[in-house]
Amino acid sequence: MRFQDLLAYKKSFELAMDIYAISKNFPAEEKYSLTDQIRRSSRSVSANIAEATRKRSYEKHFISKLTDSDAENSETQVWLEYSHACNYIDTIQFETLTSKSIEVGKLLNYMMNNLDKFS
Repeated sequence: MRFQDLLAYKKSFELAMDIYAISKNFPAEEKYSLTDQIRRSSRSVSANIAEATRKRSYEKHFISKLTDSDAENSETQVWLEYSHACNYIDTIQFETLTSKSIEVGKLLNYMMNNLDKFS
């Protein structure tokens, strides 16, 4: 199984790239705070999925990495809320990105609850 073939990986990678593109328009004073944080957390989701697939022979390690991925996904949602509250993204962008993040979370939970399909 290649991690690149997992739907959770594909969707999380797409979300991270969407966030990268949108965050290019954030104010310069946010470069080392909000912009950096939202990019890091969103990218970490797919990176942790990739790491999890390498540990899938060890159920607890696999779940641990997927849990890390889910936590990073939740952090991304917080940064999206800040981005929206600061008017760096509009309501449509916020809702679209948040919806994608929720979908990623559901896919991660599916993986954790159906280990036999991924080991």
